[in-house]
Amino acid sequence: QDDKIPEQYALSLGQSGLGLPDRDYYLSTDAKLVEARTAYRAHIAKMLTLAGEPDAEARAAALLAFETEIARVSWTRVDSRDATKTYNKMSVAELAKRAPGFDFAGYFKATGTPVPTVIVAQPSAITGIAKLVATAPIGVLKDQLILRSLDGYADVLPKAFDAEQFAFYGTVLGGTPEQEARWKRGVQFTSGALGDEVSKLYVAQYFPPETKAAADVLVKNVLAAMGRRIDKLDWMAPETKQKAHAKLAAFTPKIGYPSQWKDLSALTITSGDAFGNEWRANEWQHQDNIAKLGKPLQRWEWGMTPMTVNAYANFGMVEIVFPAAILQPPFFDPKADDAVNYGGIGAVIGHELSHHFDDQGSKYDAKGQLTDWWTPKDIAGFNALTGKLGAQYDAYEPLPGMHVKGQLTMGENIADLAGLTVAYDAYHTALGGKAAPVLDGFTGDQRFYLGWAQVWRRNYREANLRNRLLTDPHSPSQQRAWV
Repeated sequence: QDDKIPEQYALSLGQSGLGLPDRDYYLSTDAKLVEARTAYRAHIAKMLTLAGEPDAEARAAALLAFETEIARVSWTRVDSRDATKTYNKMSVAELAKRAPGFDFAGYFKATGTPVPTVIVAQPSAITGIAKLVATAPIGVLKDQLILRSLDGYADVLPKAFDAEQFAFYGTVLGGTPEQEARWKRGVQFTSGALGDEVSKLYVAQYFPPETKAAADVLVKNVLAAMGRRIDKLDWMAPETKQKAHAKLAAFTPKIGYPSQWKDLSALTITSGDAFGNEWRANEWQHQDNIAKLGKPLQRWEWGMTPMTVNAYANFGMVEIVFPAAILQPPFFDPKADDAVNYGGIGAVIGHELSHHFDDQGSKYDAKGQLTDWWTPKDIAGFNALTGKLGAQYDAYEPLPGMHVKGQLTMGENIADLAGLTVAYDAYHTALGGKAAPVLDGFTGDQRFYLGWAQVWRRNYREANLRNRLLTDPHSPSQQRAWV
């Protein structure tokens, strides 16, 4: 979707080329990250050896050196989440001129996307990577493709590949000591390949109409509460408030599952051919994606399956989406106490709604267009407040020497704070002026905040938490509960 022409699909191009989770894993002198780099080099060598390739150690060192140079020219995650900085529309001819060394036109044609224009997310990084590709030995480029292919399809290759892939990405980087049970991995594989077919079965069994109806009421009440909060803002100009209300009125809440399903009849699934099934599923998904170019928006399409315990905000579509799986305990139970439901799913609804007004979502208007619709004074007042929020999260130190990145997590922290506040207002409005009952010794407000806290109960292994602090735009669960 083109951020400045939201009724059109567009081809986007972003930086890539790293096998480790973030540029810091290549460039930092932190002892734990140095260990991860060393383990990555060993992983490269092991995968090449398993594939029968000679001189694996030397080739692994060369590939690590190549990716380290890519890391040097790559943008940080903070810059890469800036909607203004990452909107750089240009012709393919201009891209080729600005980033010589890579045949972009040939690449786009080969991938089925021979478009005249492209939106480039990180122009300087693309220029730098193209230069590195142009000067790299062909053997290094081939080795990177070999490695990505082996890692990408490890789950359907001989067991040794799968075990090595998990040993590095699962254990070294994630701290997980063992893989999930085979049947669980089989469910994940099937859900990934046949998402909508599995979704139909899931929704029929686990998402009754009364759950959707109860969730609809919560969404309506939280939307109304957000409108009242906008009216009370002392830093937003009256004319901007009018536009904010127009945006609020334009929202499309999506609850449970899509209004229509994708047609998977062209996808061939063959019993006993796991590799072929994954390959064909990936090809089907690619073709389904590129087929959108030049066609009207598929506003019915979802970016998550109903089985996903998550939710999201889509700025271009001006929508908030709540899959069926998150509309169950501990987030939501239509038969449970209102206080707990508003503190759980109510705050999640408020969270996704607030994203449309956070430091990036606020750059999109009621039509989903990336444009300036706030006054300079509005922006200054907003930034003064978010600066304090960023400083608050910068001070949190989940691991010795590793702090939460306030700017990386800014959008999610804003959404947590605003979402919880809006849900609290909606809960008190739903009480209709009556006092909340005391249940099991807890007041309504206490149960509301317990509802919020219980959805963030989580333990992290150290390696996983370290990875998240470097890469995840969400703060760790403990700090989210503290909001």
